[in-house]
Amino acid sequence: MKMKTTVLCMMLLLCLGQTLSAQDNVVDEVVWVVGDEAILKSEVEEARLNALYQGRRFDGDPYCVIPEEIAVQKLFLHQAELDSIEVSENDVIRQVDFQTNQFIANIGSREKMEEYFNKTSSQIRETLRENVRDGLRVQQMQQKLVGEVKVTPAEVRRYFQDLPPDSIPYVPTQVEVQIITQQPRVPIEEVEAVKARLREFTDRINKGETSFSTLARMYSEDRGTAINGGEMPFMGRGQLDPAFANVAFNLQSPDKISKIVESEYGFHIIQLLEKRGDRIRVRHILLKPHVPDSALIAGMNRLDSIADDIRNEKFTFEDAATVLSHDKDTRNNHGLLPNPNNNTSRFEMQELPPEIAKVVDKMNVGEISEAFTMIPQNTGKEVCVIVKLKSRVNGHKATISEDYQRLKDIVLEKRRAEVLDKWIREKQKTTYVRIKDSWKHNCNFKYPGWVKE
Repeated sequence: MKMKTTVLCMMLLLCLGQTLSAQDNVVDEVVWVVGDEAILKSEVEEARLNALYQGRRFDGDPYCVIPEEIAVQKLFLHQAELDSIEVSENDVIRQVDFQTNQFIANIGSREKMEEYFNKTSSQIRETLRENVRDGLRVQQMQQKLVGEVKVTPAEVRRYFQDLPPDSIPYVPTQVEVQIITQQPRVPIEEVEAVKARLREFTDRINKGETSFSTLARMYSEDRGTAINGGEMPFMGRGQLDPAFANVAFNLQSPDKISKIVESEYGFHIIQLLEKRGDRIRVRHILLKPHVPDSALIAGMNRLDSIADDIRNEKFTFEDAATVLSHDKDTRNNHGLLPNPNNNTSRFEMQELPPEIAKVVDKMNVGEISEAFTMIPQNTGKEVCVIVKLKSRVNGHKATISEDYQRLKDIVLEKRRAEVLDKWIREKQKTTYVRIKDSWKHNCNFKYPGWVKE
């Protein structure tokens, strides 16, 4: 009965053609309803603005293409909810930090970013947070649906043999890169100053002078949760940084503030809100020690000295990466950077972190770069880096002997796309869909099943 009531409410909103946007308190339109989820005109406009920023060109009317893409995402999200698919908050935060830093770098400054999107930084991060979380859940749901899809060598060979000569894929230039990173040394005075501020916050909360949520909104450097008073959603132990989880799960009462805990993101204090079995909901305040320019310069000087020793054959790059690198994902593999997109060590230039791609593009095989700084997506902390170009394969037409894995990936992706396409069409048949008349005329939808006459 609740489902029918919700759908009825959505139909009424659609007939009225308007509702109120919670964020802007202005009239907004419900343009699609998928299941019991509304798609608002403001959602479509925001997606269109982001697409313009990214330079995307639409194959058709964006007011047809974008809401259909959102509707498809809602189908996957609904199934993810049914299948209890969750994502790590650490992964969400890393993506949000990375995307925010990319916006700032590309637009020019935090202030220009806020002006471009007509939102505060906190509002931008909160929107990114929800979009990233939904995107990761959709990816996991899709992976679950196609996880059993396999292709055989015979299928790959048959695919390649059937291709017309002018359709044989062109393989872009690929590189393998080794990396050594070092965290700049933060002065102990800076660390102690951060801890002192957190102890002060704890003291003020315990004395009743202010609330945890107020201080989180004002001072926490996790801006995604700061907007909600530092509150995080229910999470399992495995979704949290191990040090953070150990302290959070040992809290017994909301009246007690945790001791200061150091994670890979910085320093925190934590307040328990609720426990449910093996899941927990907490508030936190995050402060990050400031890395002075002098520490960055000193870090780059250390790496330049290491690079000189390698060039002078005092030791190898591989040995230096294993012993000296702070990058936990590469130091046990002689510094070789893994490509998570294809589970190999080969990257096309656009797949590399932009700071690395800019340096590697001008290097010769075997050459070691001068030191530079970058902000890795997985930590959001600025590090000092040197890289070595291990190999380069120039762009060429694919061959079955040299590029079997790439051709296999093409065939596998084709099979997976077919599975997902079939799933979407079947899901449409059992999902309530309503589209405002003015938003479906002249639309040539990729999946015609939205319109049910």
